[in-house]
Amino acid sequence: MADASPYAEKPWLARYTPGLPATVDASPTDALSLFREAVERAADKPAVVYFDRKLTYGEIDAMSDALAAALVDRGFEPGDRLAVYLQNMPQFPIATLAAWKAGGVVVPVNPMYRDHELTAMFADSAPKALVCIDALHRDVVQTLPADAFKPSIVVTTSPLSLQARNDPRVFGPAPARVAAEPGGPPDLVALIEENRGRKPATRAAPKAGDVAFLVYTSGTTGVPKAATNTHGNVAFSAQAITRWYSLQDGDSVLGLAPLFHVTGLIAHLALSWRLASPLILCFRFEPGVVLDALAEQRPAWTVSAITAFIALMNHKDATAERFESLKVIVSGGAPIPPSVVEEFRRRTGHYIHNGYGLTETNAGVIAVPHGAQAPVDPASGAIAIGVPKFNVEAWIADDKGAPAAVGETGEIVVSGPTVVPGYWRKPAETRESMRRDGFRTGDVGFMDAGGWFYLVDRKKDVIIASGFKVWPREVEDVLYTHPAVREAAVIGVKDPYRGENVKAFVSLKAGATVEPEALIDFCHRHIATFKRPHVVEIVDDLPKTITGKILRRMLK
Repeated sequence: MADASPYAEKPWLARYTPGLPATVDASPTDALSLFREAVERAADKPAVVYFDRKLTYGEIDAMSDALAAALVDRGFEPGDRLAVYLQNMPQFPIATLAAWKAGGVVVPVNPMYRDHELTAMFADSAPKALVCIDALHRDVVQTLPADAFKPSIVVTTSPLSLQARNDPRVFGPAPARVAAEPGGPPDLVALIEENRGRKPATRAAPKAGDVAFLVYTSGTTGVPKAATNTHGNVAFSAQAITRWYSLQDGDSVLGLAPLFHVTGLIAHLALSWRLASPLILCFRFEPGVVLDALAEQRPAWTVSAITAFIALMNHKDATAERFESLKVIVSGGAPIPPSVVEEFRRRTGHYIHNGYGLTETNAGVIAVPHGAQAPVDPASGAIAIGVPKFNVEAWIADDKGAPAAVGETGEIVVSGPTVVPGYWRKPAETRESMRRDGFRTGDVGFMDAGGWFYLVDRKKDVIIASGFKVWPREVEDVLYTHPAVREAAVIGVKDPYRGENVKAFVSLKAGATVEPEALIDFCHRHIATFKRPHVVEIVDDLPKTITGKILRRMLK
């Protein structure tokens, strides 16, 4: 980035909450020490709340010590990978901490993955060990092809084994455990009991540059790659969230995002350790269960994709009282329609703070300051994603790779202590994205004169209709303003005359009805003709990642 560019002056610093510095230091500098310091401050206080069960920091510490000792006994060595194939349950932090205490690296695995995805992930990351739900071991792991890579150490666990009661809304009539076959993998809780009081022979002390997680990108635009999220990345990100949103020790965290996703890893797991606070887990996202957790546990903080907040506010049990304990609500991972932000505030009394980040940036790297409201660009109708956070350099690269002018669209480029050093065993992809002047995000946006950044869309999703560029998000934002529309996604479809036409997929709110032609006419009144959808298809639901990000490529 050229020193004379408009980004060198960092106009966004004027947007910071009064009293916040431009840079902060992270202490400690590794993720395991975040947890160990929380144990020192709050050993007898809850670390995890899982339905009716509470586990203290001291208990989690002892359980992860025991599991780490058991893993080392079975041949797990420093640098080995431990795959964690779990939902949002207490076993996730226990397994994560055990891997680090044994000197290893954690590979979070999406529990929706089946044989094809698991085979590819295991072949790439080569995990020595696996901790997984027993039903997933039976139904997926054991069905992998004979020539597929398989971890040599396997530990299974039940979703109910660290919970006080069975909640039929979440677990259904499932038994407490899948019957273990003779000679099968050990149960996690039983293994911990067998090793209670033990610790690994050597106390692990990760360095800031050591890899903490191999987090696979969501694959919304191509084949997933594993980002090498370091201990330093994780520790700094947790510190930055704490300072940015003025969070205090003990502020409880609602684990709305999946823990296998970078948002859950950083803004739930690591953040709760930084605050020495309870992490409230609900196994998986079910709006009614989450609303009950809000009422019963009264968390202070949560973050998730906007689709989760849409589902919560449209649930029959949603009331403003359910949300009243929350100090901060943040949404990231997918663009936020301004109309949804206003509707959520009208129904709950809470403003959703926008944020922007990627797996490669350890979640949020650009965000709306606490207490501020994001402006809406009058030309595009996009709501600002925020301003660069502490220690972050951000700028917009034009088509030639030079700094774009204020207000000009181009690729968002970021650098700073939250950006990963590269992709696991992919030097070519690392060189392409992780350049000297910053990480190329693949997202298109712009910065206004006040230092606010805006996300336009993914570079790969642009539609070229009769030579004109159409960004799907702009059309989607218009559709979201229609009172019948719950969710919307726009793609380009081939057309022999125009090159591409705009097609919209729409799901409707409960009880709402509208004809596709009416939605086309609605768009025609609000955006240019070349941007108007030529076809609108109404569907029951849109394909999403488990984090709630709509998958346009599946619609194509």
